[in-house]
Amino acid sequence: MKVSIIVPAFNEEKLIAASLESTRRSLSAFSDRGWESELVVCDNNSTDRTAELARAAGATLVFEPVNQIGRARNCGARAASGDWFIFVDADSHPSRELFADTADTIQTQKYLFGGCTLKMDANHFVAGMITGLWNVISRWKTLAAGTYIFCEAAAFRSINGFDNHLFASEELDLCIRLKKLARERGKRGVILHRHPLVTSARKLHLYSSREHLNFLRKTVFGWGKTLRSREECHTWYDGRR
Repeated sequence: MKVSIIVPAFNEEKLIAASLESTRRSLSAFSDRGWESELVVCDNNSTDRTAELARAAGATLVFEPVNQIGRARNCGARAASGDWFIFVDADSHPSRELFADTADTIQTQKYLFGGCTLKMDANHFVAGMITGLWNVISRWKTLAAGTYIFCEAAAFRSINGFDNHLFASEELDLCIRLKKLARERGKRGVILHRHPLVTSARKLHLYSSREHLNFLRKTVFGWGKTLRSREECHTWYDGRR
């Protein structure tokens, strides 16, 4: 068994080194089982030291010139050679325990894909409320947050990966399609919850509540049209870090 950890990264010089260090330390959850693993970073047209830091961490580095997270993940997946993919965002810190739970889930052969619950890296009242609500919805609907998704590589390829038309919520679209495929194959998805992924709360500090609510309003009343526009999804793409 081989597992590929795929990290999309756009202007992540402030956080990627610590994230990759945490990831590398946690890979023992796979090696202790005799599994192989690899770490693939996709530089999504960064203008800072993201690529340099990824190389220094020993990751296989690939490049995607179109600034779009779905394309970056797809680019990383094309370079990956694992039987299973784990997509981890560059501002997150997967623990050994989370990887071990993921490996246990894979070994059951009952699941085609999965994700995990989240925990913010700083105490923030609003962040805590949003994260708590998301964790409930995530487990209820079996929808994985983009910051941590694992899936069988062959299944990912069979549905052509992430939708390149989406600039946000591409992970939800992927999960919906994987759920359909899982049902057809007599399998299912799962959201792990014993060891939440620690991820950055920076967006709640970098952008105002008004900006977040305005995006939500436009998305709901525009029937999701904003998700297909890089300009409308500016909190992902304007480079503010």
